[in-house]
Amino acid sequence: MSYSVFVDTALQLPAPDVEALIEGRVIAAMPRIFIEPGRSFALYPAKISMNLLPHEQYYRSSFLPIAKTSFSQLTSKTILIKAWAKCEWCQILNDPESLEALSRLTVWTTEALQQTLLQRGNIFLTHLRVYLLAQPLEMPVHPSGNFVSLPKSLTVTDSTPVLSESIFAKRSHKLKKFEPPDYPELEELQSALVYLSTTNPKAKQLDAEIKIFLGWSENLPAAKPDRDFDWIKTIAALGNRSIELEEKKSNYQAGTDFENITRQSLEFLGFKIENAYKGGAGGLDLFCSKPYPLVGECKAGRLIPSRTAEELIKLGGMHLSRDKFLESTKLVIGPGNPSADMLKAAQEWKVSIINAMTLQKLVELKAKYPGAVNLVELKPYLEMGRQIDDRIHDYIQKVEREIRLRSQIVQAVKQLCSDSDFTTVVEIKVQYNATFAATDSKLTNESVKDLTIELSSPLTGYLGRIKGENWQSDRFYFLRDLSLED
Repeated sequence: MSYSVFVDTALQLPAPDVEALIEGRVIAAMPRIFIEPGRSFALYPAKISMNLLPHEQYYRSSFLPIAKTSFSQLTSKTILIKAWAKCEWCQILNDPESLEALSRLTVWTTEALQQTLLQRGNIFLTHLRVYLLAQPLEMPVHPSGNFVSLPKSLTVTDSTPVLSESIFAKRSHKLKKFEPPDYPELEELQSALVYLSTTNPKAKQLDAEIKIFLGWSENLPAAKPDRDFDWIKTIAALGNRSIELEEKKSNYQAGTDFENITRQSLEFLGFKIENAYKGGAGGLDLFCSKPYPLVGECKAGRLIPSRTAEELIKLGGMHLSRDKFLESTKLVIGPGNPSADMLKAAQEWKVSIINAMTLQKLVELKAKYPGAVNLVELKPYLEMGRQIDDRIHDYIQKVEREIRLRSQIVQAVKQLCSDSDFTTVVEIKVQYNATFAATDSKLTNESVKDLTIELSSPLTGYLGRIKGENWQSDRFYFLRDLSLED
């Protein structure tokens, strides 16, 4: 349940430090005075001179681009207050031996911390729980100081925290103990994406996912329609030859368009397309060499002709070696219904038939969940000698069930971590079975162990994992939701 706080002052901090707090990159600041835990105030981004070192030596290289941008955006007349904070803890540091470890957990260089300690005699390291304001507050620039009065008092709420309570608690604990960061290499990668992410949507998405994995953020940016995937929606339509009438295309051009988008679809799914086979008169429409050989014939139109299977066998035998052709999966793709003769020939010649709309659904699954389609696992569903749309639908449903299971495991961890910082495999199993599982789908410790390790790997980053001596003592915590696409 959210609560309201009355705020009438702002703590002046260097603008880059405020930006790092708002990003969730750090949870601490270095005010010049001790701040009592429990005190709340706005965050004032000031153009404070370090009086110590140039920016290049004061901030770590991974944060320096953001620091420079923060200072360059300040004006001489007004500043913009975007957040408020509550002091949760204030450490007094005067041990030079701890500064290198502190640097690794913050945006300041060891040299900057050493100079600060030398100048001030001690460092007040204030742990701040930061919340975004519903509307930024613009106010005149104020002379340097510690706290400044706001032009008007604010009533703020804790409904928009930068970090959840559990994530903040874990990071605060690590900072108090000066435990090293878990993934310094990923921090370096994230910093390299700063400039690229402003112009490249994929880099921006990767940047957001890395921040979530590192515990700097918990929400991905609002998803926007990916224009790069618009072609997927046209797979079935391009196979329907009635499009000729609408676009005045020839039969040949309609067939070529469908062949091209089929090749694009299979390549998107992960097949290696051999460009030596590009259809045309007397040519084989497509040949995929990896992860297993597959020959294909594409037929646009409302009916897959009777002799399509024989045509595929003839052309495959002409263009491929005997051994390569015999070991290949043979596939006919078309939007129409196969004729009775075509079905009979498919059974005789061991040819599989797939509808273009089914292919489109498989490609849509891959677009929603990039790692979801495993071509090796798909192969048994490409049954020879029949129309296989029902089998492909079975495969799609199997994958969706597996993704839903993983999403529910993440939710179980999230529920458990709302009451405590960490949870174990056994606790996750009990929570999942009680909340999500039907009587016949209860999970075992072994299956939950495998799932949690998968979901906490650096390549997925939905959960965090603190390794114990064995899997029973491993501890897990929530990082981000695994959202199910509509």
